Amino acid sequence: MKNLSYPIQAFLLLLCCALYGVTVMAQDAYVTLDGTVRDLATGKALAYVNVSVPGTHISTVTNSDGGFILKTARKPSVIVFSHVGYRTYRYAVQDQLTRLKVSMKPSAITLAEVLVDAGEGCSILYAAMERIPHNFGKVPELFRGFYRETTQRGRRYIYVAEAVVNMYKTDYAKMNHYLDRVEIDKARRMISTKQSDTLGAKIMGGPVLPIYIDYVKDPAFLFNDVDLDNYNVSVDIPTSINDRPQIVLALTPRRIVEDALYFGKVYIDRATLAFSRIELQLDMKDKEKATRCMLVKKPQGVRFKPKEMSLLVNYKRDEDGISRISYVRSMSKFNCDWKRKLFHSGYTVTAEMVVTDQYPQDQVHPIQGRSSFGPKSSLYDKVESFDAPDFWGKDNIIEPTESLEGAIEKLKKKLRDQ
Repeated sequence: MKNLSYPIQAFLLLLCCALYGVTVMAQDAYVTLDGTVRDLATGKALAYVNVSVPGTHISTVTNSDGGFILKTARKPSVIVFSHVGYRTYRYAVQDQLTRLKVSMKPSAITLAEVLVDAGEGCSILYAAMERIPHNFGKVPELFRGFYRETTQRGRRYIYVAEAVVNMYKTDYAKMNHYLDRVEIDKARRMISTKQSDTLGAKIMGGPVLPIYIDYVKDPAFLFNDVDLDNYNVSVDIPTSINDRPQIVLALTPRRIVEDALYFGKVYIDRATLAFSRIELQLDMKDKEKATRCMLVKKPQGVRFKPKEMSLLVNYKRDEDGISRISYVRSMSKFNCDWKRKLFHSGYTVTAEMVVTDQYPQDQVHPIQGRSSFGPKSSLYDKVESFDAPDFWGKDNIIEPTESLEGAIEKLKKKLRDQ
């Protein structure tokens, strides 16, 4: 059986001793819109909602507090909000720009839709795989994106790194992600200098996250005969994404194998059989297997105890009928116990990337090897700690959550005071 941990180890955890030390712009005007998105009935903040400008490739996602920031060259007339299980919401932008408050309604699923989709899971999955060359990019494309990685000790952030990146993707008919590349345009990082925070986490190859977990681009890492034979694939309750009915397939381990398996859900557009969303949760029953999947390296004297690991990949169907990767996220939780010490620490390491724009076809070019970010590289080692006004400029980013925003300000202050 192919080792499923390989593409994940390309960017996941490397424990290490932390290093110490380290809106309109006049020349490039743009319009900034911001706001929050909530469930209409409950008022609950909605995370990872896609926020986009119709007729363009400009987009972002909401943070875990439901907040978003969207920057455009000129004020759009409409902003579109779409989220799994909710009706698409089109917001008409007013002349006076204020912080937007958006409420989304859950989408209704009828019994007829359940009955239509109640087919055999593996057959639907294989049919969707056969449709990949028709549903996804047919030519090489170049994207603009925003990447963020964070480490929390308990609830407190001890490390933040962010970057604006360019991502080159070859066409999906070739199914070869090895030619895909990511390059860093600009980046920054901040890290706690507290003595008790000396155990941190590096994310290996973090900015190449959307290459190594693009399971549609390289289904051999999960959607292949050998690996699928280890899972039960069943049809789950259907839902909708962007007002399009989705077939939902549930993956559950059906046998014990050498490597850790996953629990997951796969969302497939019912009309086109295009993959829309993939959610995976590592099976944590066997801690030794989970550790092999999550951990690359650790310091001596530290006991690593895995708690949770999840992966999310979103694909967005654009107005041209082509589906493209739009958002990826990985999250790992673990404890570290120090031998000969009476305390242990709980850590959460998160990496996420959103595609914020797409270059015109006449500007598409491969990213050369010397410029690309490697899967064994760490953003932690590539950039220095620094701060500058309007650092992100007109680039779209994922708005920091309230807690992260406060943590960034504290880290900046400590760096300035050194």
